[in-house]
Amino acid sequence: MSRRQLFRMGSGVAVAGMLPACSGAARGAPAFAPIAPGSRDAVVVPEGYRAEVIVRWGDPLFSDTPALDAAALAQGSALRPGAAQAQLRQFGYNCDGVAVFRTGPDRLVVCINNEFPSPALMFPGWQDAARERRIAEYVAANPQCTAVMQAAIGLSIVELVRESGHWRLVTDSRYNRRVTAHTRMQMTGPAAEDSLLGGTPGTAATAFGTFGNCASGATPWGTYLTAEENVQDYFGNAAAAAFEPRASAFHRRFGLRQRGSAFGWEHTDARFDLRANPNEPFKFGWIVEIDPLNPADVPRKLTALGRFRHEGATTVVAPDGRIVVYMGDDQAFEYFYKFVSRGTWDPGNSTANRRLLEDGTLYVAKLEADGTGRWLPLLWSPRGTLSPANGFDSQADVLIDCRGAADLLQATPLDRPEDVAVDASGRVYLACTMNPARGAPPRGAAASRNIDTGVDAANPRAENRGGHILEFREARADATAEDFAWEVLIVAGAADSAHLVTLSDAPLNTDEVYFAGLTDATGISGFANPDNLAVDSFGNLWIVTDGPQPEGNNGCFVCPLDGPLRGMVRQFMAGPVGAEICGCAFTDDESTLFLTVQHPGAGGSLSAPISTWPDGDGHAPRPSLVAIEAEAPGARIGQV
Repeated sequence: MSRRQLFRMGSGVAVAGMLPACSGAARGAPAFAPIAPGSRDAVVVPEGYRAEVIVRWGDPLFSDTPALDAAALAQGSALRPGAAQAQLRQFGYNCDGVAVFRTGPDRLVVCINNEFPSPALMFPGWQDAARERRIAEYVAANPQCTAVMQAAIGLSIVELVRESGHWRLVTDSRYNRRVTAHTRMQMTGPAAEDSLLGGTPGTAATAFGTFGNCASGATPWGTYLTAEENVQDYFGNAAAAAFEPRASAFHRRFGLRQRGSAFGWEHTDARFDLRANPNEPFKFGWIVEIDPLNPADVPRKLTALGRFRHEGATTVVAPDGRIVVYMGDDQAFEYFYKFVSRGTWDPGNSTANRRLLEDGTLYVAKLEADGTGRWLPLLWSPRGTLSPANGFDSQADVLIDCRGAADLLQATPLDRPEDVAVDASGRVYLACTMNPARGAPPRGAAASRNIDTGVDAANPRAENRGGHILEFREARADATAEDFAWEVLIVAGAADSAHLVTLSDAPLNTDEVYFAGLTDATGISGFANPDNLAVDSFGNLWIVTDGPQPEGNNGCFVCPLDGPLRGMVRQFMAGPVGAEICGCAFTDDESTLFLTVQHPGAGGSLSAPISTWPDGDGHAPRPSLVAIEAEAPGARIGQV
């Protein structure tokens, strides 16, 4: 099976053991001239490239729908009658993960997560109300804001067509679709019938909606995986709720807001008031599978992959045909997981393939100081560690309370483990975004348990504000293996030789950096807070960032993974003011790189904006999907 065939099924699917490592002829460092760190309110790319906004928050997906007027938001246009109904048929807010599905020579279907609302940039007066702790009053006075926010998040599925050398949105495409906080979904897998999710014996629970959708993935059978991350922010009044003992223990480890939610939905929608619905949060925090080419498809929440603050879901086909999904839990001092299916992928049986992620084994990683590690199975047993004696009465309990189960197995807490990328040889890369609490104090409370928070081999820097990237090598290059080797690839931050160290100097100080063993920082682009990752066919790691940078705005960076330039990071793109850069998905021929610009203008408000991207003066900022291409027709990204 060719790489192109695999990418047609879904951008980012890796086939360990089926694809050879890239040949020496194909491998090579990026050829572009890196850009300087940028602080402009713009998307900046190297000379020889162009960046185009393909679709923005509020752009209509259908011709019968009005477009959002970004110049009228400060006057309350998003609070007017009909705004929520329009948003249901417009492109969603705060773009994050992306996957690309080829449907024809010049056509793509692209799935984009819409992670969360930014009400300060949607509704006038919200920021002042939040500052004064008057969100309940604001929502009571403007109850329609809840429906607008609920319609703006989830994900957007859009069809693009290539015309005259440019991608554009296909309005009224049969593939265009919004999935929101109210879309009906089916629970699947070992926890689907559990009472905490609303199921009964023999009947799987139904959930409504998805939100907190961060990074993503794609399966070899052409479905999209979206990861529910910070779902705890959407529920209010935990302190006043009456939880049953089992639920209380599981909620405590996952975390809930004790009083008001982040967005005030509990004041207008009882589903998000924990006093009325104390178990509703258990329906969220899962990986969700969606068929982007079937608009009638009912999305499915995959309980076999566990419940935590999922960052993404990177899928690999193992040598024996089993499916492996790598996942990070995006919170400080949390864990790195993988799921291994029981069944094997059958390219000719799409119906059977849709069941592969319902049955298998979930593992959590334990990294040893000597550079080895083990995948620990999260399996219930009547007399083992994950047993009734320790609060787990079934495999459903283990999956609902993955964090508590991983604690008991003594997995390795990491510095906000986020997105994962896998190269053609099966090496696995994990972004750890940051953890300022690392190393101070050596032992302390973290997410409702007391653990060693000190520096260790896998988390080598104290007060880790810049984050780092880990490289894993599964035993025998087999993604189903239970043993692996690992090493630190990069400890990110400002790239200057005065602070460039080797890992033999560990523990590292907060301003010390490491770039795969390079001893001279000349030519390295400094960066911090790695988030989403991708690997191209030349063997280069692409990194997008979320957090304060050594210089300038967040952006996209790339470095070779082999050869003398391994770890030589160079900046490829800089984003607008206040934005996080997300996505990082290539077309199958690698001629287009899709990135998303999330929350441009964050830190400002409609009355005091710090960004007007992408529309310019007088307009509120809008999260958007961006396509980057070389000016030379047909050239591969990074090789110009």
